[in-house]
Amino acid sequence: MHPDWLGYAAAVLTTGAFVPQALQTVRTRDTRGISFWMYCSFTAGVLLWFVYGLAARSWPIVLANLVTFLLAATILLLKVRHG
Repeated sequence: MHPDWLGYAAAVLTTGAFVPQALQTVRTRDTRGISFWMYCSFTAGVLLWFVYGLAARSWPIVLANLVTFLLAATILLLKVRHG
């Protein structure tokens, strides 16, 4: 098995696990239970993983972290708007 397939499997599981929570937050706009500073740190970390994936030319890392970054940034924006 090519190592990238392990990366794609990990990406599907970790990013896929994040999607339902992100969709619920977008749908309800309820961000009361979300820590602003934790989401700032998380979003920045995901962005750095995305940049790392680009530098390493690791497409599983790039794709997973691009999707996760977009979802996390959306939630962070909702947190800022709806406190």
